[in-house]
Amino acid sequence: MLEKIKNYWNLIIDELLNKVTWPTWDELRQASMIVLVASIIIAALVYLTDIVLGFILQFIYGIFG
Repeated sequence: MLEKIKNYWNLIIDELLNKVTWPTWDELRQASMIVLVASIIIAALVYLTDIVLGFILQFIYGIFG
């Protein structure tokens, strides 16, 4: 059992060191900036949707309230 676990970990280490293509620092930085900008845009859209729907609901509640 212990030998199977050791072999499994050796396979994992071999794959991470020899088979995985790791991004360069510039690729990582560029991808991080894309994620940051996309997150800010999506957050802004969610915020604006919340504000607009809040005004609509206040208007509807004002009519029937």
